[in-house]
Amino acid sequence: MRSSIAMASTGDTRAGGLVGRSGSSSGSRRPSPEPPRLRADDGRLARGRRSRARIREAARALFDERGFDNATLRAIAERAGMGASSIYRHVRSKEELLIDELSVLQDEAWRLFRESDNRNAPTSDRVRAFLDHQDALLIANRDLTMIALRAATKAEARVARQALALNDRTIGLLLEILQRGRMRKDLARDVDVLEAARVIFHLTQGSRLAWANGLVGAEVCRANIQAGVDLLFRGLSART
Repeated sequence: MRSSIAMASTGDTRAGGLVGRSGSSSGSRRPSPEPPRLRADDGRLARGRRSRARIREAARALFDERGFDNATLRAIAERAGMGASSIYRHVRSKEELLIDELSVLQDEAWRLFRESDNRNAPTSDRVRAFLDHQDALLIANRDLTMIALRAATKAEARVARQALALNDRTIGLLLEILQRGRMRKDLARDVDVLEAARVIFHLTQGSRLAWANGLVGAEVCRANIQAGVDLLFRGLSART
């Protein structure tokens, strides 16, 4: 019995650790295998990006020519120069393409705003600047804007939920500007900045609906939005 214990103890010392349940020591573990090497890009990523760009271009053209409802994914694939089944490797629906385009416009408006933004400027000026950048892009892309505006007023529209999600994102961007204003004490202490962001957004939507339906021109639409923002900030601004 003593010799067995001594042998086990000696074995443990040589192994540099304790004997595990399996009877093998930690010192005899095999080295971890090297991680698999990543395969060099064979051009498929670049081709995929080019295909996606062709699909987006074709979709925008067909949305303009036929309207969103009549522009099928099959027709978009044909215009992009690919088979009807091939397009599903890149997009799942034409709604996805529409939201992609609107999201890009939204990102671009925010980027342009941030490039020239003075964070210490009055909050009302910052809000007007962001809305100006957004209006310029939305008016330049009238068809996409009209589809999104109309979808947001029709709960049964297939793209309605995605369009409303983009609206919430715009409200979030306005909220960021207003929160900065409250920190700088530009706004009244009791202002609900989230509700204020929603009011500003819906103010812009009302003016754009009139423009989208041909009731006013682009300049009148912009002027109406600016006037509404001015009026709103008379109530939001902190009293001296």
